[in-house]
Amino acid sequence: MSRTFVGMPKFAKMADRVENDTVLHDNISHATRKIRAKRARVFAEVPDAPALREAGAAIKDDVIRHLGHYLRQLEESVTARGGHVHWAEDGEEASRIITELVKATGTRDVVKVKSMVSEEIGLDEALVEAGIEPIETDLGAFANQLRGDRPSHIIAPSIHLNRDQIRDTFVSEMHKHGRPAPEGLTDSPEELTEAARLHLREKFLKAKVGISGGNFAVAETGTVLIFEGEGNGRMCSTLPDTLISVIGIEKLLPTWQDLEVFLQLLPLSAVGERQNTYISMWSGPTPGDGPSDFHLVLVDNGRTRALADPVGRQALRCIRCSACLNVCPVFEHAGGGQTYGAVYSGPIGAILTPQLGGLSNEVERSLPYASTLCGACSEVCPVKIDFPEVLLHLRSKTSQGKGHAAERVAMSASRAVFEHPHALGAVQRMAGTLGNKAAALPLPGPSAAWTRTRDLPDLPDTSFRRWWRKEHGQPDEGEA
Repeated sequence: MSRTFVGMPKFAKMADRVENDTVLHDNISHATRKIRAKRARVFAEVPDAPALREAGAAIKDDVIRHLGHYLRQLEESVTARGGHVHWAEDGEEASRIITELVKATGTRDVVKVKSMVSEEIGLDEALVEAGIEPIETDLGAFANQLRGDRPSHIIAPSIHLNRDQIRDTFVSEMHKHGRPAPEGLTDSPEELTEAARLHLREKFLKAKVGISGGNFAVAETGTVLIFEGEGNGRMCSTLPDTLISVIGIEKLLPTWQDLEVFLQLLPLSAVGERQNTYISMWSGPTPGDGPSDFHLVLVDNGRTRALADPVGRQALRCIRCSACLNVCPVFEHAGGGQTYGAVYSGPIGAILTPQLGGLSNEVERSLPYASTLCGACSEVCPVKIDFPEVLLHLRSKTSQGKGHAAERVAMSASRAVFEHPHALGAVQRMAGTLGNKAAALPLPGPSAAWTRTRDLPDLPDTSFRRWWRKEHGQPDEGEA
């Protein structure tokens, strides 16, 4: 089952709770606008960007169509290179496998690369319950861990925090977990980064186990890859004796050559960079170089359920670049990932989380409605997911033809009017006479929430039908 956060209300209620949190909204708005502007600028410099997106979508669709074949090929490739492959049907099984692997090493200290799938399966909580201390090493994830916060963005987990808040967190919390923050720490990025580096370096040198996710896994070669900008992932994947990588079963690429497309698409879409600073890859242990033991945990956790849906399965193309989050007006104005009640937020969370969990709770059933259907997400998606199509598809599943009583009455009345031209003409004449007067008033009942934040447009004095008849010398419908 997809992991939604226990006790979280549905999306609309949570968005209302943070409506007046100006600091939160300013932090998210500033960050997303900066990222999307950079992405648009750099993407425009790539002459074959449309062809790259087509290729990315085609490769991922091939993976979805032949997933069983590529998974078997990946297992064979990893095993042939000395690695161990583990299969997990759900998050609980995946966490149990990883916890047992860590326990078998005899260590209680683990360093982690930022991983959305580990958040999805609740891995940190499972490790802590087993007496193991997982240390998040990504700067944003590390700040969140110190604060007890949930990730608010796929690639920038602490996007909801500003530099002042991160500095205050380092000062008040770092000493509880190891090396304290330096005296007189300011909020400059350089000082914050150095404080985290000094603290985490001790963890890297001590830890015997590293845990990573994976942006991609190449079936042909058994290679797992992570893209990052800080170098902490490189430390986690090379220094410990044991490396455990956990990925969703959809993260595959068929061949090494397919990487050519995604080596361009992912950094361009995620942060507007031509290339990531660090791209680490491994295909199993190498004697005398890096970890001596490699385990790959492949997680289903609802993915085969999504695979069975001809419309919804396109969500499995996602490469977790977060471009859709950065352009989404709902994500920006409703409080970012803190309002979604689940690990995956924004447009991809609105279509992926309900499918992974099977629309099994109030949060999942509310997420397909966390969208204006503006389509900006589809315009920037590097693998061309049709978000509005999937959102409407999921909405139809949640409503099951029921809807609000007032909505059913309104739809029935509209049908009666549209089926009779004379009735439609009468309604249009009435709207032209009374509409602009009524527009200044809030709508009653369930529609009141709509008019609280929107102005109704001015209606023309003459309907198109009346104008047409006049232009063509036909009698007006209202004439005898």
